[in-house]
Amino acid sequence: QVQLVESGGGLVQPGGSLRLSCVVSGSIFRINDMRWYRQPPGREREQVATITRDGYTDYADYVKGRFTISRDNAKNTVYLQMNSLKPEDTAVYYCKASINAESYWGQGTQVSVSS
Repeated sequence: QVQLVESGGGLVQPGGSLRLSCVVSGSIFRINDMRWYRQPPGREREQVATITRDGYTDYADYVKGRFTISRDNAKNTVYLQMNSLKPEDTAVYYCKASINAESYWGQGTQVSVSS
């Protein structure tokens, strides 16, 4: 059984920073792509950032230059460093991992940006 657990969310003022983590545990042969998604209040889930096993990254336009995705393969962990946060970044953030030809989701962590 594979489990993804996110952490690091919270309440932050506009312009602030947060670092999200997502740890993968369980029966893991190989973790391929890892992604962060978010679901703002009342809206559909949207993709934020992707990182391949080899470290290639891709970002949604609305976070480019502010967010950085990274991973530590030895720790089965993916991170999302979020800087210059805006109120519109408020959402539940989810990680998703492609593992053993399957896709798995975490339970989400709330990020709220407000003064």
